[in-house]
Amino acid sequence: MAYRRQLPYMKPASTCGACFLYIAHDIERIISLLFVTVPMQQAITISSLSKVYDSGLTALHEVDLEIHKGEILALLGPNGAGKTTMISIVCGLVHPTSGSVSVEGYDIVKDFREARSRIGLVPQELHTETFETVWATVSYSRGLFGKKPNPAIVERILRDLSLWDKKDNKILELSGGMKRRVMIAKALSHEPQILFLDEPTAGVDVELRKDMWQLVRRLRDSGVTIILTTHYIEEAEEIADRVGVINKGQLILVDEKSELMRKLGKKQLNVELNDAVDTLPDNLKAYDLDLENEGRRIVYRYDTQAERTGIGSLLADLNRAGVSVKDVSTKQSSLEDIFVSLVGEAP
Repeated sequence: MAYRRQLPYMKPASTCGACFLYIAHDIERIISLLFVTVPMQQAITISSLSKVYDSGLTALHEVDLEIHKGEILALLGPNGAGKTTMISIVCGLVHPTSGSVSVEGYDIVKDFREARSRIGLVPQELHTETFETVWATVSYSRGLFGKKPNPAIVERILRDLSLWDKKDNKILELSGGMKRRVMIAKALSHEPQILFLDEPTAGVDVELRKDMWQLVRRLRDSGVTIILTTHYIEEAEEIADRVGVINKGQLILVDEKSELMRKLGKKQLNVELNDAVDTLPDNLKAYDLDLENEGRRIVYRYDTQAERTGIGSLLADLNRAGVSVKDVSTKQSSLEDIFVSLVGEAP
């Protein structure tokens, strides 16, 4: 006797209508499996992290942050905001006053060796062995983490950083930009999955800065999670997936760059006038307006997320007031505008 195997969620059907129902059920089940939401994997989890120095200075206060695997996170903040302190704690260079940090599930205090082995750090200051060759200094850094010598990995790193033709040069023979690349090579020598870049393009020219941006993108594409601090707003705007803003030891916000621009970005309407005006007409006082360019330009700032922008009614009221309009243009606020606004509003 021949037996036909049945799937556990199907029943034998004797009619075409029943067959159709079971097939439809199977299709619905497959679709539901395809669209199951997978939780985002975290590279670093920071919980209630605080640091108070003996002098009484509070460098960090109750910081909570989750850094996703494979992302580029840019941390923005003025000098003394706490960016470097937070990086130093995660990397095991500074002890936290309270709170916890885990790196790919390993606590930085209890499992410090496992946690530290997963991190590469490129500090803001250049620390290199002046009289050593590029090859020797990168190989030595690998050995500091207990890694066995592996010329193939060192070669790959140097080639990726365009340092291969400099491998036999002493560090003192290199330019500032090349020394910065050597610092990154040292940080990558033990094959970490997380890379901290503290002001990576500080003091370098525009061309080299753009080269560094391309390098950071390539590292991200290879699966490395990158956290960078920067004073250059355009740097975060160019390469970051998410942006975090720190001020006075507090993490003000963290959000997707595009979402941050959408939520907090405002537009500016510039209305150029044919004839200058000394004051705004009374019927325009309800609008948020400024006079610029010696009274020849009216500036109107509006929220792009508002249900009504008010542009139509403003132009209509200008016409009623007899104000002759020459030209109209708009300007979108930049990430720098948002950053300055956030830092200025922070307590």
